[in-house]
Amino acid sequence: MACGHGAEDGFLPRNHFHIPPRKPIYDSRGRNITPGLIKEEFEGVMEAVRKTYAPIVEKMGGQLNIEGDWEDGTLNAYASRPTPTDWHINLFGGLARHPEMTIDGFLLVVCHELGHHIGGAPRIGGDDWASNEGQADYFATLKCARRVLEKEDNIGEMKKRKPVPAPVLKRCSTNFKDEADVALCTRNSMAGLSLGRLLAALGGASEKEMPFFEKWDTHVVTQTDDEHPEAQCRLDTYYSGSFCGVPFDVNVDANDPTIGTCSMEKKFPEGYRPRCWYAPQSSATVHRKGILRHTGGIHL
Repeated sequence: MACGHGAEDGFLPRNHFHIPPRKPIYDSRGRNITPGLIKEEFEGVMEAVRKTYAPIVEKMGGQLNIEGDWEDGTLNAYASRPTPTDWHINLFGGLARHPEMTIDGFLLVVCHELGHHIGGAPRIGGDDWASNEGQADYFATLKCARRVLEKEDNIGEMKKRKPVPAPVLKRCSTNFKDEADVALCTRNSMAGLSLGRLLAALGGASEKEMPFFEKWDTHVVTQTDDEHPEAQCRLDTYYSGSFCGVPFDVNVDANDPTIGTCSMEKKFPEGYRPRCWYAPQSSATVHRKGILRHTGGIHL
């Protein structure tokens, strides 16, 4: 299994948080104001990813099974491969019900778990079937969410929401010229923020300690870390994947982390994997199978 060994250790490090099902809350105008997601949104996100990626996974030789248990209050999600062709994603209602979770944030959760299956290098331990935690985060915004949301009215959707922070709008406008692409970039960035805040909240962070755009985790690893990065580092990863200019339909590679990505190795000016979990490979090692493993994992 990727993301640990089951529901207790997955998208999040092992935890004992639990959010049971609750009745939806509506305001006087009948608008849903329930914190987190409701069941229909939970199921809708899973179906959107399934519809988009099941045919792609089939062409890769796998059978994609996305299973959600709304009644389970576990705050986690995980990916597994019971057999070489049976590719599973398991999701739990507790994580979807967290107050910091948004629909787009939950899309990134599903995309993260899919990323363990098809997110490419770096992989856990260098040669495991699963992309490591940071790469699964990077794949979520770099490829998966873009593909799932490409036909949505992202311009109209972003106009309905609160103003996008100026740094995000600037980076997205710099890296994308088409208005629809800019809107999708900002939408995915804001989805990453919801998850960054969720991760920090579970770690006990105060509002002042919450991750935000352009704060940037300054930790620099000397060897690529396969484990869960800190909340700010994970936001940096989602954010970087959002404004990387490489198209979502340019595939990543199982062994070479520079293919289909913005990479420091190929001198991309930005949009590359953050140094808080990723150590760029030298020209002598970037094409060999496997990467160095940093065993001192970073946890919440």
